[in-house]
Amino acid sequence: MKTVHTYIPMLACALVLNAGPAANAQRMTLDEVISAARERSVSALAAKSTFISSYWEYRSYQASRLPSLNLYGNLASFDRSLRQLQNYETGELVYTSNYNMQNSIGLSIRQNVTFTGGTVSLYSDLSRIDEFGGPGRRTWYAQPVSFSYSQPIFAYNQFKWEKRISPKEYERAKREYIESMEEITIKAAEQYFSLLLAQRDHEKAVSNYGDTRMMYSVAAERLKLGSVTRDECLQLELRMLNDSISINETSVKVREEQMVLNSLLGYDETYEIIPVLESGLPDIWMDYDMVIGKAMENSSFMLENEIKTLTAESDIAKAKADRGAQVSFNARFGLSNSDGMFRETYRNLLDQEVFGFTFSIPVFDWGLGEGRVKKAKAKADAVKAEVEQAENDYRSNVFTAVGQFNNQKSQCTVSKRASEIAEERYSLVMDKFRGGNASVMELNTARQEYDQAMDKYVTDVSDFWSLYYEIRKMTLYDFIRSEDIGVDFNELLK
Repeated sequence: MKTVHTYIPMLACALVLNAGPAANAQRMTLDEVISAARERSVSALAAKSTFISSYWEYRSYQASRLPSLNLYGNLASFDRSLRQLQNYETGELVYTSNYNMQNSIGLSIRQNVTFTGGTVSLYSDLSRIDEFGGPGRRTWYAQPVSFSYSQPIFAYNQFKWEKRISPKEYERAKREYIESMEEITIKAAEQYFSLLLAQRDHEKAVSNYGDTRMMYSVAAERLKLGSVTRDECLQLELRMLNDSISINETSVKVREEQMVLNSLLGYDETYEIIPVLESGLPDIWMDYDMVIGKAMENSSFMLENEIKTLTAESDIAKAKADRGAQVSFNARFGLSNSDGMFRETYRNLLDQEVFGFTFSIPVFDWGLGEGRVKKAKAKADAVKAEVEQAENDYRSNVFTAVGQFNNQKSQCTVSKRASEIAEERYSLVMDKFRGGNASVMELNTARQEYDQAMDKYVTDVSDFWSLYYEIRKMTLYDFIRSEDIGVDFNELLK
């Protein structure tokens, strides 16, 4: 019996070092941990930054649909050089001196026309040329008001396709942000229960060591009376030593899990969280039709498929347009005048009308255009097949998740009752052992059953919440509050 006394100081020291929470420890429920993760985690900040980037991309699209006002000009453009000119009568090439300075300024309004794909412009400008050398001369040229319109014909209308796709992309960004926050919730819940299980193992090791030490003392007295064998005493001694080792190992595991959770929540290494396992679970029964309906309505999944399909259709339209004739109509109407005096420039304005068509028709391109169209169609067919397969898989995943969740609630009820029974049985066997009516083997078996039952219950509760939050992410629906999960994006953008 001297062996165990040799280890008593070491075991006591281990218990002292691992007993009790730190001074800055804080008890936190699952909801509190999730709330902290959604507010403080790096992942939450990254999700916000991604959404803001998508928001400004959408704002750029909206700006492209609005009129743009531009001020343009050319100031102090000085040119003193020799230029080659050709006499149109004799064909003789001569160099003539160029010595002038040009200035111009203008204001234009430009508007893209989504329906037609054309561009409308309204502008006004004024320019002046000062010629130096010799007598010198100054010339003004004014276009008080001019209107121009450019319209591609049979061309790919980028404005129309952007109008169909860009709003969906922005809506997808909104939903992806909420899904990212739900993913943070899932990670926080998983790490919360990982820490809870680690602390549960550590508390169990400490408790088991205390129980074993007490049982060992009882067995040592009974050994003297001959009611316990030497082998049973050695079993208890060995178990006490193993429990002391388990205390140190589980303490390290608790610290590791604590650091992972602290990192997720944005706390430093001095902060200690004590997870609190709440006894009750929400009374939720999920109906598959309702869940799949919310998933299709709220998640980014269907929007992603719509965007893929529209993008494929857009590629086909572009390939067809690029294959055929390229025709463009350009027109410009306005008033203008030129004079040596500034005030005279805006008098007796002359009409100007310029319009015409430009075209390019491929006569023979070795099937290049047709090949691009077929390639785009083949890609669209592949996208359609992928979308159909993805939707089938998605429905299957939702169906499986709903079935698992509904089963998990009853599983938690059963495992909780099993842990209560195992705890009561362990207490009874321990009392019997004290009275000499139970063997060490029976005591060990009862303790193992109790430990396993408690671990099973905590694991089942963890699985319950993991499944719940996973389905919440799929549907963006809060089943406890019976409402869609929303975010004040205006507040988020401040």
